[in-house]
Amino acid sequence: MKPAAELRIAFFDTKPYDRESFEAQNKAFGFHLKFFPSHLTEETVSLCQGYDAVCIFVNDLVTKGIVEALAALKVPLLALRSAGFNNIDLKAATGKIKITRVPSYSPHGVAEHAVALMLSLNRKTHRAYYRTRDNNFSLHGLVGFDMNGKTAGIVGTGQIGRIVCEILKGFGMTVIAYDPFASQEWADAKGVELVDLGSLYERSDIISLHCPLTPQNIHMINRGTIELMKPDVMIINTGRGKLIRSEDLLEALREEKVGSAGLDVYEEETDYFFEDYSSHIMKDDVLARLISFPNVLVTSHQAFFTVEALANIANTTLENIRSFFYDGKILNEVCAAPGKDGRCSE
Repeated sequence: MKPAAELRIAFFDTKPYDRESFEAQNKAFGFHLKFFPSHLTEETVSLCQGYDAVCIFVNDLVTKGIVEALAALKVPLLALRSAGFNNIDLKAATGKIKITRVPSYSPHGVAEHAVALMLSLNRKTHRAYYRTRDNNFSLHGLVGFDMNGKTAGIVGTGQIGRIVCEILKGFGMTVIAYDPFASQEWADAKGVELVDLGSLYERSDIISLHCPLTPQNIHMINRGTIELMKPDVMIINTGRGKLIRSEDLLEALREEKVGSAGLDVYEEETDYFFEDYSSHIMKDDVLARLISFPNVLVTSHQAFFTVEALANIANTTLENIRSFFYDGKILNEVCAAPGKDGRCSE
């Protein structure tokens, strides 16, 4: 078994804040860390030679070719520093490489960001900020509504969704929720009404998405489901970009069927999010048009981005790696076909 200082980990798609948080947490582990700013691709995978584990983020797409290349380089572990894993070809990875993730890092941070989007869109503080910087103190076009007494529909009652429910209950909102695995006991205790998805669409003034992306819910917000919603509904997405069909949302905004939208994720975000393109022409016409709407607020997948979350991500990722190599246990494993208990079999 290698001493910790000789265990080599290659990090891809890293920014200064990644390096800072991982180096701080690594003081307790003592691993050898190497940070690459580039994405893990079929062109850069050769950089993994000689490393014991590879760590990636959400916009690194691990294809069958990359899996095979990592296996050929004898890399036994791919550690995701994210909760989502829809960027991995899990079938290709089966039997070739083990995969771990960070299932939870700051549910409060994500939930609070979702509510911040709601408040900003409702009271139009993002627009007021730019007005007052130009010495424009007019209130025209900035009217909002009392959230108290309105109905919020929460899709997904995992840790994040539950916290959003509790925050919005504190505002005096009626909170309804949909989740095929929701706990009735939790809902009764928190005063949350569990409903079917159709009822949620029909009754909600604000709809907030907090569910994982699955083959069953891709583009769950689309032209047809938007037709079920109230006029002027607010849609918030801090989950996964492909939960919403962007072209249909754009059309609904243009037709004033949807009143506003807060998007921390976008289905084609890989080409733009986490990077600075301020000196470039936006080539994604749908994203460019969404950003141009005064009633749309787009943030660049930053809901997770708190001091606490970065520390938790780094610590959990490094602990996953330590356990794999030194305890022979695979914590937070991801696989193509988990059992009924959610665990991956050998």
